[in-house]
Amino acid sequence: MKFTLSAISAALLMLNTPAFADEGTSNEQLGRVEVSGARDRLKLEETPAAASRLGLTARETPATVQTLTQEDLQVRGLRTAREAFADIPGVIAGNVPGNPAAVMMRGFSGNAVSILQDGVRVSTSTVVQRDTNTWHFDRIEVLKGPASVLHGEGALAGVINKVTRKPTLDGTHVDALASYGSFNTSTLAAGANLQLSDNAAVRVDASQLQSDSLYDVDRNETRSRGLTASVLFKPSRDLSVLVAVDHYADRYDGTYQGVPLVQAAVAKDPSSILRSANGLVIDKALRHQNYNPDGAYSSADETTVRSRIDWQLGSGWSLGTDLTAYKADRAFVLSDTQTFVAPTTGFPNGSFSRTVQRFYHDHQFWNARTALSKAGELAGLRNRFTAGVELNHTDLSSLRQSSGTSALAAVDLYAPVVGSFPTADSAYTVGNVNFDSKLNTRALFAENALNLTPGWLLVAGLRWDDIDLKRGVTNFNVTPNTVQTSNPQYHPLSWRVGSTYDLSPATSIYAQVTSATAPVSTMLLQSIVNTGFKLTKGRSAEAGFKTMTADRRLSLTGAVYYIRQDDILTRDPANPSQTVQGGSQSSRGMELNAAANLGAGWTLGAGVGVVDAVYDKLVEAGGAVRTGNRPINTPVTTANGFVSYTVPDLPVSISGFVRHASGFFTDTANTIRVDGHTTLDATVAWKLSRSTTLTLRGRNLTNAFYGEYSGYPTTNIYLGAPRSAEVSLLARF
Repeated sequence: MKFTLSAISAALLMLNTPAFADEGTSNEQLGRVEVSGARDRLKLEETPAAASRLGLTARETPATVQTLTQEDLQVRGLRTAREAFADIPGVIAGNVPGNPAAVMMRGFSGNAVSILQDGVRVSTSTVVQRDTNTWHFDRIEVLKGPASVLHGEGALAGVINKVTRKPTLDGTHVDALASYGSFNTSTLAAGANLQLSDNAAVRVDASQLQSDSLYDVDRNETRSRGLTASVLFKPSRDLSVLVAVDHYADRYDGTYQGVPLVQAAVAKDPSSILRSANGLVIDKALRHQNYNPDGAYSSADETTVRSRIDWQLGSGWSLGTDLTAYKADRAFVLSDTQTFVAPTTGFPNGSFSRTVQRFYHDHQFWNARTALSKAGELAGLRNRFTAGVELNHTDLSSLRQSSGTSALAAVDLYAPVVGSFPTADSAYTVGNVNFDSKLNTRALFAENALNLTPGWLLVAGLRWDDIDLKRGVTNFNVTPNTVQTSNPQYHPLSWRVGSTYDLSPATSIYAQVTSATAPVSTMLLQSIVNTGFKLTKGRSAEAGFKTMTADRRLSLTGAVYYIRQDDILTRDPANPSQTVQGGSQSSRGMELNAAANLGAGWTLGAGVGVVDAVYDKLVEAGGAVRTGNRPINTPVTTANGFVSYTVPDLPVSISGFVRHASGFFTDTANTIRVDGHTTLDATVAWKLSRSTTLTLRGRNLTNAFYGEYSGYPTTNIYLGAPRSAEVSLLARF
C-alpha cells in the first residue's frame, strides 16, 4: 500500500493552541494544551541544547535562539525539513537535488550552516541533509551566528538542531495523523509512548509521505519514510540512559531541477518575475515540465544508532556522554544541466541540451563526546562550567560520473521526448572518478557562565580541533587509472565571549563576539587542489534584546549583527587563471520577532529579517570582478506572520499564515534576478473531541507564481508549489 505521512497541517491541531507553543510542552501533550495568557511564546525560558552545553536559557544566551516545537510544526503545516527551515525569519530553503533542504541563513549558505542530528554534526549539511518528515522531531532548535566553538568547523552562519521525539515518564499515550491533499499527496504518521515502569519508557514513531509531486511537476513522484524508536532508563534520580535507533528513507523520481530559462523570443507565456542581462525568461508554459530522462532519481537510506547518558555525580558535578553511529547510502542519478539552445530546423521552438550524472555515497560515521560539568559558585558568585572531549571518524566513498551533451538527445521545450537514463559506463566521459575520504577529528572544548551579579551574566567558550583528512581520488577516464592522494591537517581554534544584562525582571540586553572556521569547499568532497588551502576564518559581532510583559502575553526579541568570512577562494588579479585564497564575504543585518496573546481568542506573531550581504573581495575565472555583488539565493528581506482566532463557544479555530521573501540573484555576477514573493496559507480547525482535531488547510491561496530558490546551473529556477488544499485528522489517545 502507498501511504504518505507528513507532519501535516492537520495538527493545526489545538488551534486554540497558539502557534508559538511552550517548548516545555512535549509533543505527547498536544491534546491537553489550553490557551493561556501566561505562556512563553518565544520560548525565552527554555534551554535549547544547540545554544550551549551549560543549560542556559534562551534569555541567558548572548545570541539569537529560536525553537520550533512539534506543536508549532503541526499548527503551521510544516511537513518536511525544507518547509520548516524556510519558516524561520532570516532563512530561505530550497530542494536542490544534490542537497535537499539547502539553507541560506544571514547571508551565507552551503558549508556555512551546520545541521545537527540530536546535537551531533555528522558532516557538512550539503552532504547529509535530506528533506525528512517533521513528524519525528520533538523540536527544531536554531542558533544564529558563528557556532564553531560549540559544533566545530563549518558553523559560520549558524546551526539547526533536529531533536528527535523521545520517551517520557508521564504515562502511555498514542498520537496519529492522516491527511490527503492536492497533487495526490497523502500522509500517515503515528507515535506511541509506553511507560514500562516508574523508571523506564519506550517511544516509537513511524511516518510516510507520498506525493505525485510536492511541486506539481510531471514524473516527480516523492516517497519519504521514517521509523524512530528509543528507550529511556532512569534507574535512579541521578542516572539517565537513552538508547535510540533512527531510520529514514526517501526517493524522488525524475528529480525536480527547477524550470530552465529560455529566450524571451520563443516563450509562449513569459513571466515578469525574472530579469536577466542576456534576455532569458521563465516561461509559465513550462511550469509542469520535467526534462529528466526516465530512470532519473535521487534517494537516501540512512540509519543512526545513538545513546545519551547523564549522570549526576553530586556536589553540583555531572557527566554527560553522547555516542553515535551512522550509516547512509545515497544516490543522485539525474540530468544535472539543461541548457537552452536557440531554434533550429529540427526544433523550431528551441530545445534543451542535457548532461547527466551518477553520484553515489557510501557513508559511515561514528562520534563519541563526553563532558564534565560543574554548577556551583566561584568566589561567591554563581558559576556554571563544562569541559569535554569529542572524537569522531568518517569514511565516505563517492563514485561520481558525469557525461557530455552527447549522452542524451536534445529535447523540445513543449513536447519533450525525455528518453532513458544511460546506464553504460562509456557514456560518462567527462568525469568518472571515485572520491575516498577518511576524516578523523579530535576536539577539546570548554564553556563557562559566570554571574557577576544576579542579573549580569558573562559567557565564554573555547574549542580546539585536530582534523586529519586522508583524501584519495581515482580517475577511471584514463588508462591506466590514475590515483591522487592528499593528507591535509587543520588545527582551528574557535572562541566566543558574550554577556547578558537584565534591565528588569522581564527585559535583558546582550552582546557577543565569536569566531568560526570553514573549509573552502565541502570537506569530504573537495578536490585534491582545494585540500592545499587553509580553512577560511569567520568573525561575528551581535547585540540585541529579549523581553516579555509580566503576564507573558507579549514577547519581543531583536538583534543586529555583523559576520565576515575571510580567505575564501578567489583569482589572482595579476593571473586570473590562478586560484588563490584572499577573497572575503560579509553580511550585516537585523532581526525582530514578536508574539502576543490579545485575549478574546486572538493570538498572533511575526518575524522579520533584513540582511545586507556582499562579496567584499571576489575575482572569478577570466578575471571577472564580483566585488560588491550580493551572494546567490540571498533576499534582503524575509518575513512571516500568523494570526489565529478561536470562535467563542465553538470548537473551531481559524488561522492565517503569511510568508514573504524579497528578490534574489541566481549568479555571483548578479545578472539574473528573481523577484520577491508573498504567500498566504489559511486553516480551519474543528475539535471533534478533546483528543481529535479535523483541519482543512489551503496553501498559497493567491496562487502566487514565484521562484523559490536557484540551483545548478544558475539558469534553473525552483518554482514554488501552486495553490493546494489538504484535509487532515490528528488524534491523541
